[in-house]
Amino acid sequence: MFRLSKPSPDIIHAFLVAQKDQQFSYDPVGASRATAPDGYVIDHKRVQLGVGSAVFERAKDALRQWKMFDMSWLELCWPNVPIVAGSTVAVEVHHLGFWSLNACRIVYTIEERGAIEKYGFAYGTLFDHSEMGEERFTVEFHAQGETVWYDIYAFSRPRRLARLTYPFARALQKRFASDSKKAMQRAVEQA
Repeated sequence: MFRLSKPSPDIIHAFLVAQKDQQFSYDPVGASRATAPDGYVIDHKRVQLGVGSAVFERAKDALRQWKMFDMSWLELCWPNVPIVAGSTVAVEVHHLGFWSLNACRIVYTIEERGAIEKYGFAYGTLFDHSEMGEERFTVEFHAQGETVWYDIYAFSRPRRLARLTYPFARALQKRFASDSKKAMQRAVEQA
């Protein structure tokens, strides 16, 4: 959904209600667990957040609060949505003088123990999203060295208007990954 003005909470609420029965806009759903399907662009970015189990706990809390979306040019609607499979969110993006709402649903969650502990989730695009694909957000604790990492893995391809503005859409994706890493670093440092 594209708008010339910032959508009101009522408009966002109606948009999210309309997503309730929407299907994912891509196949195969859940592919970010292993290998992305052919025909998609893959993005994979990582940043070390610190060292120690306390940092890992802060990183998990930051992910639960969707802090990786704390940036000036976009807003998650709503950051109180629980991290559970089936939860639906909208990402409101302000760019080129207009706003867009993009619908995503959590596909699966991750909570792994072992030499590398992982916590996170992946969400996938619904039909009311300018792109199609899946994005996984995880934080990791590596027992050897006790390092803590934030990891973003995504596969995508453009839909609708994004096809016409593909270089701009790719620039936004790269900006999101960079700003998301910074947002997680801030969240862990401030906690």
